[in-house]
Amino acid sequence: MSEHSFQSVNLIPSLTSNLDGLGYLKMTPIQTQSLPLILAGDDVIGQAKTGSGKTAAFGLGILNKLDTKNFNVQSLVLCPTRELAEQVAEEIRALARAMQNIKVIVVCGGIPKKIQTASLENGVHIVVGTPGRVEEHLEVGTMKIDQLTTLVLDEADRMLDMGFQPSIDAIIEFAPSKRQNLLFSATYPKEIEAIAQRVMKQPKLIQVGSEEDQPSIQQFFYKVNDDVQRITATRLILQANRPDSSVIFCNTKKEVKEVAAELRRFGFSVLALHGDLDQIDRDQALIQFANKSTSILVATDVAGRGLDIEALDLVINYHTASDPETHVHRIGRTGRAGNDGMACSLFSEKESYKISRLGEHLGFKIEASKLPDLSLLKQPGYKAPMSTLQISGGKKNKIRPGDILGVLTNCKNISGDDVGKIKVAANWSYVAVSRKLVDTAFRKLSDEKIKGRKYRIKRIS
Repeated sequence: MSEHSFQSVNLIPSLTSNLDGLGYLKMTPIQTQSLPLILAGDDVIGQAKTGSGKTAAFGLGILNKLDTKNFNVQSLVLCPTRELAEQVAEEIRALARAMQNIKVIVVCGGIPKKIQTASLENGVHIVVGTPGRVEEHLEVGTMKIDQLTTLVLDEADRMLDMGFQPSIDAIIEFAPSKRQNLLFSATYPKEIEAIAQRVMKQPKLIQVGSEEDQPSIQQFFYKVNDDVQRITATRLILQANRPDSSVIFCNTKKEVKEVAAELRRFGFSVLALHGDLDQIDRDQALIQFANKSTSILVATDVAGRGLDIEALDLVINYHTASDPETHVHRIGRTGRAGNDGMACSLFSEKESYKISRLGEHLGFKIEASKLPDLSLLKQPGYKAPMSTLQISGGKKNKIRPGDILGVLTNCKNISGDDVGKIKVAANWSYVAVSRKLVDTAFRKLSDEKIKGRKYRIKRIS
């Protein structure tokens, strides 16, 4: 039996039997090294990049020791953003689908407290949430963690960057001292060491940085003279590569809005992700980007947190990142799961000192590459291959992805290959359809009943 096999670790049968169906054929490096320690009850610090499989590592550890008959909060996972919390909760639910009656809820801002309170009152095994909202519930007594057995700090470095340390400290005061602590982080700054010393008991440190786990990322650096040339360089890079999915990282939300507006003006399919967005607009932007209805997402580092895109083709650093660790984290979003990735960074003379410092950190001398030919600017901006339709019904209406797919493919002009990702939320559903067939799909969904009734259909991209 291979040491990378999930059968090589002591998981309960209902978990191992479910893993093959989920596509978990063998453990990733972070899982191989951390999961046996987690299952043994040790406190663990895991340093690994986003997309390395750490959620499954701590998720399986949590589920393996869960007392399913005890409907008190036994595990608490803290995340920096609502989007990441929802992704973590969704993955834990998937891992637990062969287990009976496991309750996992998300406790974050942007969701009415009374809904969360009702869920907590009905009993729950696992809470995944953001520190601020979890702290609020603990302070007013609508959530109790006196029977907590596992505390997970996910993306701990970013939670500290975002100023959540006081909330984390306050939450820990409500937790029993006897518990397992798991901390996962993409980087390992001194602040992580400090919080580990306060919170954890003799933690085992796992740092995944082996050759087999390194992403295959081509890096290019382009020198620009001013902001006019910066947007021109961005257009040239996009036109030369025409990626299905690309993220452009900016340092400020003002810059995010300006860059997105300029690219939109030149005909590109682009959305902006920044702190001024309403939660529903933010959710829809992430859905459109994940299902390839939008090719380009312009974001700040904080707003872009929680992105979980399986195959991100290109990252553009519109300005040089403020520090080398941020640069590494940005570009680590491409080249995942054995796929090739590309990262392009723009810098001016004023940013040369950052480039020198970055080169020292990366271990090679950074030299400026030649930008693609200016003739590419004659081409119009390209559109994403898919479009998104919104349906005014969701899980509360008992709608499942198969119901939506069935209606669409019951049309001779639409095949299964023309339908992309389907996301079913509580009150809404979203389906990606080939752009050339979106009008046909719109009419079909408008005219046909789903689960015995008609719903309002809206095109959002």
